[in-house]
Amino acid sequence: MKLAVIHGPNLNFTGIRQTDIYGSTSFEEICQYIESSVGKAANIVQFQSNSEGDIIDFIQKCHHDGFDGIVINAGAYTHYSYAIADAVAGCKMPVVEAHMSNIYARENFRHKSVIAPYCIGQISGFGAESYIMSINFLIQSRRK
Repeated sequence: MKLAVIHGPNLNFTGIRQTDIYGSTSFEEICQYIESSVGKAANIVQFQSNSEGDIIDFIQKCHHDGFDGIVINAGAYTHYSYAIADAVAGCKMPVVEAHMSNIYARENFRHKSVIAPYCIGQISGFGAESYIMSINFLIQSRRK
């Protein structure tokens, strides 16, 4: 099983910025944790970009390259990027939206996701575990 994990804008600064919200674990450590937690259950390809267009290009690449699913943390793009929402809607694989923080316990603008309607689910508020829970769901749903 081949899965993509997409990390959106500013997530490369995890462990540096807003540690009261995102914690002190570095982005690199989170990526390593994802890899080690999944093990051989899936081939994970991780991608991070601060650019909306690059994220869209990567989603389309996943579609063309036959990925089995995507976990996306689109960061702030979650709340207003109709272009990323359209890319998610256009791909022919399951997508789970993941957030490390509980977006519903934060600023009001974060309470709406324009991507969620095109995803099979959303997991938020569990730190790096949000990624693991999302990946595990994709793996388990594939086995059914």
